[in-house]
Amino acid sequence: MVLALIGQRDSAREVNVAFSLGTFVATCVLTVEVISGGPLFAWSREFYIDPLNVFLVTLTAFVGLTTAIFSRPYMRVERDHGKMTPNRMRLYHSMYQLFSFTMLIALTTNNLGILWVAMEAATLTTVLLVSVYRTPASLEAAWKYFILCGVGIAQALFGTVLLYMAAEKVIGLEGGALLWTNLDAVKARLDPGIITLAFAFLFIGYGTKVGLVPMHNWLPDAHAEGPTPVSAVLSGLLLNVAVYALLRCKVLTDGALQSHLAGQLMMAFGLLSVVVAAFFLSRQKDVKRMFAYSSIEHMGLITFAFGMGGPIANYAGLLHMTVHSLIKSGIFFAVGHATQKAGTQNMADIRGLIKVSPTVGWGLMLGSLAILGMPPFGVFASEFLILTTAIREQPWATPFLLLALGVAFASVFSRVQPMVFGDTSVKPLRHPPALVPVFAHLGLGLMLGLYIPPYLDAWYRQAAQMMGG
Repeated sequence: MVLALIGQRDSAREVNVAFSLGTFVATCVLTVEVISGGPLFAWSREFYIDPLNVFLVTLTAFVGLTTAIFSRPYMRVERDHGKMTPNRMRLYHSMYQLFSFTMLIALTTNNLGILWVAMEAATLTTVLLVSVYRTPASLEAAWKYFILCGVGIAQALFGTVLLYMAAEKVIGLEGGALLWTNLDAVKARLDPGIITLAFAFLFIGYGTKVGLVPMHNWLPDAHAEGPTPVSAVLSGLLLNVAVYALLRCKVLTDGALQSHLAGQLMMAFGLLSVVVAAFFLSRQKDVKRMFAYSSIEHMGLITFAFGMGGPIANYAGLLHMTVHSLIKSGIFFAVGHATQKAGTQNMADIRGLIKVSPTVGWGLMLGSLAILGMPPFGVFASEFLILTTAIREQPWATPFLLLALGVAFASVFSRVQPMVFGDTSVKPLRHPPALVPVFAHLGLGLMLGLYIPPYLDAWYRQAAQMMGG
């Protein structure tokens, strides 16, 4: 509400950061309470914090804060270039905070109906953020996003209704049939036929938000045509929350069916997403579209890991969610400054970044190497765990994973290298870029490849156990 009133003023950027900082501090306090006292309920058990969502809540608030810091100089340059008017700045700042709010509601709610409402609200706020430039391309991307994700979220609604129908027979009308904790307690007694159908619709619905192939078409356009801070939170926050929704549904499905149907479905679509996205990477000319397809690839890898299940694969999936969120948003921060310097998103026209701004150039290069799985970054550690688990448990899939990862490495590195080290064609920016978020994210990604703090390791282990690991 505050940003809706003052969003067009210069002070709105600082207010946006202040609200994001307040949110991050609150999530840190909440994390300490959960670590010391265990899972928490709130509002008549409608909200629930446990090891599966508490680290995602903190991660979401942290990425939201760093993206708000990055957007201060970025949006100032966009305003100077005439892309952002006062009314558009108001819309951007107010919708940014509303988007963060919907993500946190989706993560913390215990009610699967409220989860669906939060995901739908995130869809609507993201449509406004993607279309904020009001260019034909951005409006087309927002419309595609609205149609595809709207249809997808409608499938998730039908799946939620079916889940309620199965739960009502066991829990009763007054028993909170959509509360996840109640459903988890009686999952073995739920009707397997209804649950199978419900998960199919839930998987299609939330899988669309994850960006799994073939429901992925909205994601490259939304990343390419919206402001770069929006690309950062889409890859760093929205995709994680959609995966989280799928995991909650998978736990119930596994318990009801006593089979690996849900995991097999996730492995199939995850592997398909990894392979298809890797080959699409080689065809891209727009730098933001390229990294959007990289996000599809990594979301496919995460989905495949959770589909395999077990303590190591679940642990690796959670670690990969964390490092992908940190490193990919850091990459978009560097890309945002690079495209503003060059005045284009076409990779062929972006050259010699390291000569004009060494920090931006090195940020883009190190971020690209990190997301491609080069040691000692955290992506290498999580991918190594996923691949070794696949070799042992799903050997048929290992050649496809290795081929896709090899193609992705060659495609991204061959394009980023001349952008950073080629003959320069870019000019310095009028306002100094915000580079602290870039290297803060890369530093955390590096740390998680070398050392995982004990409390974070304990979160991952507990969460992996909750998912059946």
